[in-house]
Amino acid sequence: MWGSNARETHPIFFHHVLKGVRAGARLYVVDPRRTGTAQWADRWLGLNVGTDVALANAMAHEILKSGLENREFIDRATSGFEEYRACVEQYTPERAQELTGVPAALIREAAHSYATSERAMICWTLGITEHHNGVDNVLSLINLALLTGHVGRYGCGLNPLRGQNNVQGGGDMGAIPDRLPGFQHVADDAARAKFESAWGTRVPNIPGWRLNEMFDAMGRGELRTLYVVGENPVASEADRSHAEHALSALDHIVVQDLFLTDTAKMAHVVLPAAAGWCETEGTVTSSERRVQRVRKIVDPPGEARDDIEIICDVARRLGHDFGRPTAEHLWDELRALSPMHAGMSYRRLEELGGLQWPCYDESHPGEPFLHARLWETPVRGPRAPFHPVEDDAPVDLVNDEYPLTLSTGRRLDSFNTGVQSGGYTSPLRRGETIDVSPEDAVRYGLRDGEDARVESRRGAVVVPIRIDPTLRAGNAFMTFHFDAPSNVLTIEANDPKSGTAEFKASAVRIQPLTHSLAAAGG
Repeated sequence: MWGSNARETHPIFFHHVLKGVRAGARLYVVDPRRTGTAQWADRWLGLNVGTDVALANAMAHEILKSGLENREFIDRATSGFEEYRACVEQYTPERAQELTGVPAALIREAAHSYATSERAMICWTLGITEHHNGVDNVLSLINLALLTGHVGRYGCGLNPLRGQNNVQGGGDMGAIPDRLPGFQHVADDAARAKFESAWGTRVPNIPGWRLNEMFDAMGRGELRTLYVVGENPVASEADRSHAEHALSALDHIVVQDLFLTDTAKMAHVVLPAAAGWCETEGTVTSSERRVQRVRKIVDPPGEARDDIEIICDVARRLGHDFGRPTAEHLWDELRALSPMHAGMSYRRLEELGGLQWPCYDESHPGEPFLHARLWETPVRGPRAPFHPVEDDAPVDLVNDEYPLTLSTGRRLDSFNTGVQSGGYTSPLRRGETIDVSPEDAVRYGLRDGEDARVESRRGAVVVPIRIDPTLRAGNAFMTFHFDAPSNVLTIEANDPKSGTAEFKASAVRIQPLTHSLAAAGG
């Protein structure tokens, strides 16, 4: 479990992890915090924030030095191995200890355990991706799986645990700037022609904007109207002040959502939408690529309507009659255009309790192992490439003025920006705090429960202090669930490949309000 506090953020999934642990599996947790997940681990690798590539490369170095790589798999199914070997040569466990803070002996143990296991899996979440080099972090983990052959087989693989329900399904449907449904690239002339024929319109052959690029375009005056569906960027973007400024300058904002979010409050038009899990028909796709049916059991309340109805009515007002398609009609259209969904009729989804893509025709059982082709002789399709990546420190570096590294994340009792979970009570909920280590509490004169001003190079919030013994010295933690907006503090340093912001590494300082008042003569 790398950069994932699944015990709190994916609790249902973590029940399955615990079943494995109780059956004898060894659990290694890589995380700057000794989280609830780490407390179940055989070993906790408490690394410095932003040093994941150095740790992964050091594990690879040790695997190669000990001759534990899977040469047969590397030779038959991968490319770029020699360049990768040269890259990790410099990352000795001793050097990695200096960079990451993880003892060299523990790095060696983790490397040997992973490489020599018959079955091994790497799971990760936002602790890996929410960095300015998040894609490189992911590639470093993929490299480890390719090096050991722990991919495309039972009990092995790479598992990015999705942060929200049906994120996988959204990507599958083409909610990615450079992809059409079924992950077909917009630059692929043949794929684009297929969609143009079905839709009766031209499909652009250049990628659209990622979310961070949309905000850049707002700043340039190039994007003047925004249609937001099920997103709350005011509360979720890395730099809240920047997001609010950009949105307030727009000519027109439409928000389609279940709730009157902070973003909806800024909108010119709000379209109340139905809840996808109980008020509409459709499908949902899990982290394991399993497509399952979702069924309507109640009508939407008040003026809320099915997203399909809303979008079709908006299209009609714009002069395009989409008709009144049902969810199944739209799904069948997808099946005709996306080869990996072709065999997934509603009938089969009902009868089989779901299917895993790719599923190419109605006799195909679905593919339980996405990369099983890498074990075929000869390998079907392209080889899996190694990607040499280098250690790259966080953008917002700590110094004497801002000496602590703030990471943001979720807690068990709440969800994301708190819009969905804030409407009910929980015995676990304790409101927002700035969590600090006992060592830093002593160093900076912080007392548990005392209000403090937390300040970064971008803004400040006032929250109570909470001394957390699971935190290492130099690290601090906040969520983004509550009214104290932690995204006032976080930095908009985006990964150039994914557009994801570095929510996990913002330099901050903490000053108790009593100190601030004394300094001001209060």
